[in-house]
Formats: sequence, C-alpha cells, structure tokens
Amino acid sequence: MKRERKRYDGTLKAKVAVEAIKAQRTIKEIASAYGIHPHQVIQWKKQALDQLPEIFSNGRARSQLADEELHDRLYQEIGQLKVELDWLKKKSGLLH
Repeated sequence: MKRERKRYDGTLKAKVAVEAIKAQRTIKEIASAYGIHPHQVIQWKKQALDQLPEIFSNGRARSQLADEELHDRLYQEIGQLKVELDWLKKKSGLLH
C-alpha cells in the first residue's frame, strides 16, 4: 500500500519555523510538540531564513515568483492530463 505524504499548511510551517528560529526549545522538542520529524523542522527553519530577504524586497519579485510557480503547476497539470488522455485513447483503441 502506498502512503500519502502529509501536507502541512503555511500557517503551521511558519509557526514551527519561528519557534525554531527563536531557539527557546530544541529542534527535537519542537518536532515532538507538533508531531513532525525533526528534519522537517530544520528544513522549514532554513526555508524561512532563506526567504526573509524576499519578504522585505519589492512586490514585483514576489509577483514574478508566484507567476513562475503558477506556470510550473499548470505545466505539470498539462503533462498529467496528456498522460491520462493517452492512456484513455490506448484503452479505448483509438491509439494504435
């Protein structure tokens, strides 16, 4: 059986990252409190620290990043739909 990955919302990620940055508790304590792996806490902390300069930069850079993410997501969806269409064509006998 294939296990689905857990998905965490941005609010939780930010909360955990801020706690890790404050360093009032250890990474293991934070991870235990939120029921996540310590490595995940370290990743979110690093991601938050890496993106801090962008928060204070102009909105144009953030908008461009959001556009790139949207394009990537749309291209991924197009690819998935193409694979599904090809599979359906093959199953229905339209594709030889």
